[in-house]
Formats: sequence, structure tokens, C-alpha cells
Amino acid sequence: MCSSDLQYPTKPITIVCGFLAGGAADLVSRMTAERLAAEFGRQVLVENRPGAGSAIAAERVAKAAPDGYTLLHGTAAGLIINQLLSKKLPYDAARDFTPVSMVVIVPQLLVVHPAVPANTLKEFIALAKARPGTLNYGSVGVGSPNHLGMELLKLAAGIDVVHVPYKGATPAMADLMAGQVQAAFNGMASVMPLIASGKLRAIAIGSAKRSPAAPDVPTVAESGYAGFEYVAWNGNFAPAKTPAAIIAKISADIGKALATPDVVQRLASLGSEAAPSTPQQFAAYVKEDYARWARVVKTLGLKSE
Repeated sequence: MCSSDLQYPTKPITIVCGFLAGGAADLVSRMTAERLAAEFGRQVLVENRPGAGSAIAAERVAKAAPDGYTLLHGTAAGLIINQLLSKKLPYDAARDFTPVSMVVIVPQLLVVHPAVPANTLKEFIALAKARPGTLNYGSVGVGSPNHLGMELLKLAAGIDVVHVPYKGATPAMADLMAGQVQAAFNGMASVMPLIASGKLRAIAIGSAKRSPAAPDVPTVAESGYAGFEYVAWNGNFAPAKTPAAIIAKISADIGKALATPDVVQRLASLGSEAAPSTPQQFAAYVKEDYARWARVVKTLGLKSE
């Protein structure tokens, strides 16, 4: 079917988000929906289906008709880490979804308490090697992205830093600022104000390239660990077997939506960077990301309870 012959969309589209309204993922999905509605000339709705690590939302879309009218606003946590940790999901991420486009990446900053005698990643690694098992890092829980992100760094650098899991971001951040744990990977929006006020120090960023929001913070890769990458990402997926012409149209229109200056600025305020892609590029990235986290999960022997 030629794109000029494509009669899509002819009715409202629903983007299903597996997170609570008002959160960062929800806000990104709503920005995308707003711009797609302008491109399509049709209503684009956001339906929040939080719970079970976004598995509820994923199941909803996996079972939807493959016609382009129901999309999933997915994340690595929901579609990769969930899949690696649980064998009881009511869907298979690789089988039941077609990647449409990445929407944003959320660079993760490696931050330390100011009392830690390390101003660079190299100094932090040297300190960890000199004092194995004595430095702690916090996360929002076992199997969470910032747990696995630090474990990825530990594998790359060959260091022994002790994991301290918390039941949420608030207690984890409180103990980091109090010096009860010495380090953590966190999204930019949550830590940039604390870095600016001197309550935390950034020593590296996990993205493949430096962030415009923190241009003086070097990447882990350029600090001596080539190929290292740890970012959170959000992207749109369609049910498997959705026609390729529809996938291509949605992807192209997401690209147009994310190129507008006001969207770029609004995303930056959330600590995110617009990262539109072709369906093929997004599929390749998801495959690469799956391999990255599969290695970490296997090394740790993690399984869901």
C-alpha cells in the first residue's frame, strides 16, 4: 500500500501509559499525544493503566487489534526488565509488539555525596578498588533500572560497591543526601537542583553522549569504559502485525512532533531529550538494550518473586 493510499487515521487513537497521571512518563505521553493529534487531525487520547511494573498496560495493548488505533507508551523497565525477571507475564514483549519510534531518552547521572573523596569517575573507581565492599549505593529496589545500571558499571569496572535497596525514590534520595549511602544513578530532573546547591556531586553520565543540560559532566564511556550506556527511555509500540505502512506513518509523525522547539524545551524541563527514530532503528536499539540487561540479570541471578 502506498502512503498516499493510506486511509489512516479515521477515528481517535489511544496511547496506553503504564504509569500514573502526572508522572514523567505520563507527561511525555501526553505531549506526544497532543502533537500527534495536530499532525493526524484526529483525537489522540492517553489512557493510564498503572500497576505491575506497567505489565497491565502492556497486556492491554498486546491484546488490542493490530490496526494502529491502540499504542503503548513503553519503557525499558516495563518491556525489557519485566520480561527478564518474570516468566509469568501475559505477553511476550518481542512477539507481541512492534516498535514504532523511540520518543525520549532520560540520561542518568552518577552522583555521589559531597563527603566522598572523588571528583571524577576515575577517582571513584580507584576509591572503590582501594576499599572494596565499603562504599554503598542506593536504588529504588532490587531489579529497578538504577539498581541494574550501577551493576552494569560494577561489571565494566570490576569494583565491589554494596547495593542498598529502598522502597521508593524518596527514602533512597534522603539517605544519599545524608551520606548513609555514598552514590547512586538517578535521572537528571531529580538531581540537577541538588547538584546546583552542592548537596550532591555529579561525576559521570550514563548516556552515550554528553547531555546539553550538563555539558561539563563526562560520559562513563569517555571516562574509560567504551561502549557503556545506561539511560532510561520511553517509546511507542503497536501490537504485532500492525501494517507496516501505518507503523511508518506514526513513526514519521512522532518525528515531526518531537522536532518542534517548544516540545524540545518542555522535555528538557523533565530531564529528557527528544530521541525520535525509525521503526528499524528503535527495534535494533531495543534488541541491544535487552542484551545489555540480560547480561546483568544473569550475572546477578535475579528472579522475580
